[in-house]
Amino acid sequence: MTHEPAGIEQKTQAFLDRQNHRMLIDGQWVDALKNKRMQVVNPAEETVIGSIPSAHSDDVNKAVGCAKAALEQGAWGKMRPSGRQNLLLKLADLIERDARIIAELEAIDNGKSAAIAQAVDIGLGLEFFRYMAGWATKIEGSTLDVSMPFAPPEADFFAYTRREPVGVVAAIIPWNFPFLMACWKLAPALAAGCTVVLKPAEQTSLSALYLGELIAEANFPDGVVNIVTGDGQSTGSALITHPDINKISFTGSTQVGQLIGRAAMDNMARVTLELGGKSPMIVLEDCDPEKAAQGAAVAIFFNHGQTCSAGSRLYVHRSIFDTVVNRLAELAEAIPMGPGLDPAAQMGPLVSQVQLDRVCHYIETGCQEGARLVTGGERADRKGYYVKPTIFASEDDSLVIAREEIFGPVLVAIPFDDVDDVVERANDSRYGLAASIWSNDLSQVQRLIPRLKAGTVWVNGHNMLDSNVPFGGYKLSGVGRDMGKQSLDSYLETKSVFMAL
Repeated sequence: MTHEPAGIEQKTQAFLDRQNHRMLIDGQWVDALKNKRMQVVNPAEETVIGSIPSAHSDDVNKAVGCAKAALEQGAWGKMRPSGRQNLLLKLADLIERDARIIAELEAIDNGKSAAIAQAVDIGLGLEFFRYMAGWATKIEGSTLDVSMPFAPPEADFFAYTRREPVGVVAAIIPWNFPFLMACWKLAPALAAGCTVVLKPAEQTSLSALYLGELIAEANFPDGVVNIVTGDGQSTGSALITHPDINKISFTGSTQVGQLIGRAAMDNMARVTLELGGKSPMIVLEDCDPEKAAQGAAVAIFFNHGQTCSAGSRLYVHRSIFDTVVNRLAELAEAIPMGPGLDPAAQMGPLVSQVQLDRVCHYIETGCQEGARLVTGGERADRKGYYVKPTIFASEDDSLVIAREEIFGPVLVAIPFDDVDDVVERANDSRYGLAASIWSNDLSQVQRLIPRLKAGTVWVNGHNMLDSNVPFGGYKLSGVGRDMGKQSLDSYLETKSVFMAL
């Protein structure tokens, strides 16, 4: 086995040196009961750097049982809102203290830039814990006047509602933003008073396990947060079908989300599903071509295109189409590629061999379909799962590469002539996660926003996020919302109370 070269934090190296990592169940670090393990691979070097437990259904049963006991019998269920708030704030402080360590683990395990991960993934994650900590003390019901028209006039009644934690939450997170997605799931669930069984993606579990160490250091009661590792077929399936799971929060592919949604209905578990996308960028005629090209580069190449809201369909008014696409190609060709620990690198490898093969297959499909390859279109000539930033141009947005989610650094640029036509084409997708409009004509922009069938519409920017703003999609892009107060509400049940006085 190999390790990363010198230059990483001592605590990062110490964590990696353990090699055989363990899961967190009921406050204890444990191996899988059947002692099965999975390899951890560094995608920049294609080398094995350790292993994680492969949890069996018995491990899941234990974790769910401990989470249920912590909620119903332990200190967590009796803890006052200010106590939950203070624990979340303490955890955020620990994340801030170890931000560089977590970022290095993301770079080694996922392939992303450590500098970008520290600024974006870890920065947004700790901010979200602080944001949600404030909501823990602001959960409220309401008093209601009731008419009771069938009751005698002299009878008196009183009614109110109270909000209560939904129960035990199964939180299943993807490999593209491992740490940030863990924060998106854990923070509102814990603020609401729920307990959680967290399953990170099998490709990228290290930052979640490190987060478990910080949760223990913050002195959360045992069993409140449990972290089980393994694949979706065994570990994930056992978790989503468990009868004591009251809520499933999942971020990942639409295909898996549909399976989870169906499984949840068997137990009537509540669900939040943040799924796939094929997000359009619409560049109107008045937009500065340089601004459009710069924006498109960020929209598609950020996180190596492994972003559910990536701007993978670029609609540009025909009058500036060639100028924008040519400049975008120059920007793509200038992106320095390298391992996430290289401060000069702006694009790292894809997460795995499986993802590399998937993206390369879509590139081959685009060429076979007759799309014009502007730049890229091949695996980089170096060790690691690197794919060159790729741009296709086509008049035809019915191509497979223009309709299916590729989840890599691959963009299809399409010219348009008429605004009404481009809105129809942008909406002609089974996805509806996000979209962006690029224009200085704010009157035109305001008219377009309600016409786009997307959960988020950005204007003169793309992939902008804030803790206070809900994120989620229309159509096959999901159900429910992460972030914002709306995410807290999804971890709460409403109980109506009626009294005859």
